[in-house]
Amino acid sequence: MTDFSRLGVVAIRDGVAKGDFKAVEVAEALNARVSAAKALNAFIVETPEKAIEAAQAVDADRAAGKPLGKMAGVPIGMKDLFCTEGVQTTAASHILEGFVPTYESTVSANLWKAGAGMLGKLNLDQFAMGSSNETSYFGNVISPWRRNDGSTAALAPGGSSGGSSSAIAARLCPAATGTDTGGSIRQPAAFVGISGIKPTYGRCSRWGVVAFASSLDQAGPMARDVRDCAIMLEAMAGFDPKDSTSLDLPVPAWEAGLNSDLKGKRIGIPKEYRLDGIDEDIAKMWDNGISWLKDAGAEIVDISLPHTQYALPAYYIIAPAEASSNLARYDGVRFGLRDLPEGAGLQDMYAATRAAGFGEEVRRRIMIGTYVLSAGFYDAYYTQAQKVRALIARDFENAWASCDLILAPTAPSAAFGLGEKNADPLSMYLNDVFAVPASLAGLPAMSVPGGLSKDGLPLGLQIIGKALDEQSVLNAGLAIEQRSGFTAEAGEWW
Repeated sequence: MTDFSRLGVVAIRDGVAKGDFKAVEVAEALNARVSAAKALNAFIVETPEKAIEAAQAVDADRAAGKPLGKMAGVPIGMKDLFCTEGVQTTAASHILEGFVPTYESTVSANLWKAGAGMLGKLNLDQFAMGSSNETSYFGNVISPWRRNDGSTAALAPGGSSGGSSSAIAARLCPAATGTDTGGSIRQPAAFVGISGIKPTYGRCSRWGVVAFASSLDQAGPMARDVRDCAIMLEAMAGFDPKDSTSLDLPVPAWEAGLNSDLKGKRIGIPKEYRLDGIDEDIAKMWDNGISWLKDAGAEIVDISLPHTQYALPAYYIIAPAEASSNLARYDGVRFGLRDLPEGAGLQDMYAATRAAGFGEEVRRRIMIGTYVLSAGFYDAYYTQAQKVRALIARDFENAWASCDLILAPTAPSAAFGLGEKNADPLSMYLNDVFAVPASLAGLPAMSVPGGLSKDGLPLGLQIIGKALDEQSVLNAGLAIEQRSGFTAEAGEWW
């Protein structure tokens, strides 16, 4: 009997198309796995009926001889930041608990059109703010990975797309949606040994995605390998007139264009990413990555991205500023939570609702954002941060004169334990140090597994490409995937 939990997007899609098995069989098997893995807390809402419904439609289309979509018969997890018609959408926040959208996000609608089905809504850091999936109102997501010293300490699955990363690594679903504002697809993918790509800003519509920082937020796929990411990204992407930042460009055939031969490609190694005291496991993996890309035919060149050290401070001004503006809509008047103390006026209701509805990290970022946008500090902070952002984008533009892609680590360490960094928000923010520059510049960037740490935990390599050149990023990812020999899996302890 087929173990459907071991099949990726390609194997499921092709198996259903050939008639090796029915889409309903896959949906039933994965529904059962999701239901049995509640200990991981990867899902906020399970929707087994949606997965079955979509699978039945695919089976009926195949029986009728109709053409099948790119994701036909593939059940996926949907990060609970994407609005899903008739299914609760919370952004993992109490303030949106019980909110059931009457419309479908463009990205999720594209996936359903391509034949995918929904296993459920995945947990995340509240409003996508966090790097460890510990800020969710619905509890921490737990990584399926454990250290190799026999310890049973719970590890962070990364954030904010921690439900997505945990569910894929635990083989509850072959793929899932993620969103990336400052590394929230790439860092969780690195922490659990899977692949994930943030496409060029504007490739995937933001319509119907709960907003964190509108000039940075970008949806993307997370899956077990590069080919699966390419297929899913093709299904997700496309122009959407409902999103003013959506790119009016045809969607390339990324899957058909996959090619791990990198002859003629120049790979830049940024000297600024070699931080003092860099983790030796990370440094060794990076060196391995350089060797693998050389083996694939690429030329390695040293480059400089001189403003890298200012990326994180600029990000933690710009992102909270945009969040402060975007989250002003949650006021207890139109939707979501309303906390109305006895005899309270309108201002009291606003204050009570927001105090009760937002978690500590969200409140922290709203306060930072409101502060840097206030009249006395706007120029000193926000305007300066936007200037730095322009300089970081220019650094990349200058780098492209001497290279086609950039290779760096995805995160500065392997997964850390839940609770380890909670006392110090700055050490948590530092986890984004390698991911944030590509986000500020709106560039496509991907994480692929690069090996294991001394503790037996996954480490990720990041490839950053030129705007709109997802194909080269995917190809370099494929070259690494073919040479790294990464087959490690989390043990099934739950």
